[in-house]
Amino acid sequence: MSQQWKAICQVEDIPVLGARVVTRSAKPDVAIFRNSEDKIFALADKCPHKGGPLSQGIVFGERVACPLHNWNIELADGSAVAPDHGCTHKFSVKVEAGTVYLDVAELGTLALDTPETQAS
Repeated sequence: MSQQWKAICQVEDIPVLGARVVTRSAKPDVAIFRNSEDKIFALADKCPHKGGPLSQGIVFGERVACPLHNWNIELADGSAVAPDHGCTHKFSVKVEAGTVYLDVAELGTLALDTPETQAS
């Protein structure tokens, strides 16, 4: 099955060393990150620790520091950096001619909170 891509924004719309949030009807939203080398990453906007908004964290290298408890999360795959453990969902992202695209199917299905999966 081929991927269907949805244009989200321009690379320059994302702050360098920051993020832009893509809101979804179901939570969590998606955070699109831009590092100092203009690499673009997309993760669920929810730290695997206490659910902090990763989009409000500080980007450094290819990681983001959660603003709540300073957990470092790898932007490439969403995994927490040791000694912390856990993972947030990663979204497929592509950039063409300065436009950032996300996979339509993933936007509709990945990392959606349901009553069974929400932390209590």
